[in-house]
Amino acid sequence: MEQQAIWAIALFLIIYALIISEKIHRTITAMIGGILMILLGIVDQETALHHIDFNTLGLLVGMMVIVSITAETGLFTSIAVIAAKKAKGEPVRILVALSLVTAVGSAFLDNVTTVLLMVPVTLDITRRLKVSPLPFLMTQIVVCNVGGTATLIGDPPNIMIGSAVKELTFMAFIENLAPIAIIILIVYMALFILIYRNKLQTTTELKHELLNIDTAKLIKNPKLLRKCLAVLGLTILGFFLHQALHLESATVALAGAFLLLLLTGEHMMEQALARVEWTTIFFFVGLFVLVSGLIETGVIAEFAARAIEWTGGDPVAASVLILWLSAIASAFVDNIPFVATMIPMIQEMGRMGVENLEPLWWSLALGACLGGNGTLVGASANLIVAGVAGREGHPIPFFKFLKFGFPLMLLSIVFANIYIYFRYLM
Repeated sequence: MEQQAIWAIALFLIIYALIISEKIHRTITAMIGGILMILLGIVDQETALHHIDFNTLGLLVGMMVIVSITAETGLFTSIAVIAAKKAKGEPVRILVALSLVTAVGSAFLDNVTTVLLMVPVTLDITRRLKVSPLPFLMTQIVVCNVGGTATLIGDPPNIMIGSAVKELTFMAFIENLAPIAIIILIVYMALFILIYRNKLQTTTELKHELLNIDTAKLIKNPKLLRKCLAVLGLTILGFFLHQALHLESATVALAGAFLLLLLTGEHMMEQALARVEWTTIFFFVGLFVLVSGLIETGVIAEFAARAIEWTGGDPVAASVLILWLSAIASAFVDNIPFVATMIPMIQEMGRMGVENLEPLWWSLALGACLGGNGTLVGASANLIVAGVAGREGHPIPFFKFLKFGFPLMLLSIVFANIYIYFRYLM
């Protein structure tokens, strides 16, 4: 292994250990790691900038602006109260209800948009019931990644795979991935009820107060709400059509954000931009540059190539290995660069004589999407939730989520493994 690759691995491991330890804020740690990758000459600045996924960052900023303005209308509070009333004010029922809404939203929007819409709702309702929001937020992170697995537009890895393999259409993703996503979601719901049924308690008085709230009065600015809903509707439509229109999702999100700012006036601009989670944005920048060192020195490509070589071209062994490798890797390394490396590797297997690549593509999608539940840094949505929760005084510790999410991730991969084998390989 070349000296540069050794330096890249060493720096990555050191920075990742610091992120896990939480002794220093993860944004500072990630940015220092990215800068050191450049200062040590492992990657140059131009190459590092090339590896920063500005589509992800633009999507985040655009949706944060839209959501921050929409929050001023009282819409999210109204949704929270309606959900609470449907669940009779019971915290565990509310947790399940919000989890289901999050999962469905993640399938037909994108994960980041969904959590940006759901986190304010969750924080409001838990404040009213005086219960900890952490169980609600952590379950929403998990189901968000499960819901995003089900469709082509639900999670970035699926978008990348669909773009690379034209035969895998929007309906193909639903037909092949939605069934197992639904099964995993049902299992998760049962586990959440089992885990939290005796841990989430509130008083009868607080339940009654919540149930007696007039939801119509919670809408503070109907005129602004109409503008927000119109722009949000156009933005969501844009997400559905962005491939047909040859537009990136970031372009759609930023167009929606600045259209809304145009409609609401300059007085909303500074407030909306101030509410953007810039610490999360810069964490992503540092992480992308940090991982670029592993990509440019050939570490990820070498690892993926050797892993595929070990299978000897056997589709069963290759599918199982890709599924588990993608899941474990995506838990600890952002799944976008990993999937970008794995796609040409699978295509090369096709050129080497492996005839049925379909199980490999679905294994990659399932592993990369579900693997995001393994750690707090495994997916974009995880970090967004953690960032918003931390700003509101409810930080989600790395190890607390690890103990919750990693076992659930492993369970989902076991189910995915059984599904892949019986559906495609028997």
